[in-house]
Amino acid sequence: MPTTNYKLQHILITKQLQLPTYMSLISEFKEFIKRGNVVDLATGVIIGAAFGKISTSLVNDIVLPPLGILLGKVDFKDLKITLLHKTASQAAVTINYGSFLQSIIDFLVIAIVIFICIRAYNKLNKKEEAKTDPTPLAPPADIALLTEIRDLLKKS
Repeated sequence: MPTTNYKLQHILITKQLQLPTYMSLISEFKEFIKRGNVVDLATGVIIGAAFGKISTSLVNDIVLPPLGILLGKVDFKDLKITLLHKTASQAAVTINYGSFLQSIIDFLVIAIVIFICIRAYNKLNKKEEAKTDPTPLAPPADIALLTEIRDLLKKS
């Protein structure tokens, strides 16, 4: 009987020690969420995913068709090197370099657009800093007088 009581006390003490640990973990998580960085990051990821769809459509539907015509009516998705031809039991093994080229063009379009957006953002911030940058105020008369006295003493 005493061993059962000891085991019960041990279980209760262990549970009591673990409860504050969970509570502190929950409170730390709440503080982490309240910081705002998580919300900003989530917003950025969602907007980035939507922007990725737009840029992919721009590349696939607007940039690549004229480029394909310039290169002799080539569809980039069809560009591939066949390593093994299709057989009855096996699909064809190909290197799809056209899809790779399309991904490179997609990346370049995204990089250019992001560069332009960041450049415009930086210019906007510089203009706002110039507007809000206060002109330095003239020092009070007593400080100006003390500065003149100091400078005269340095000269002599």
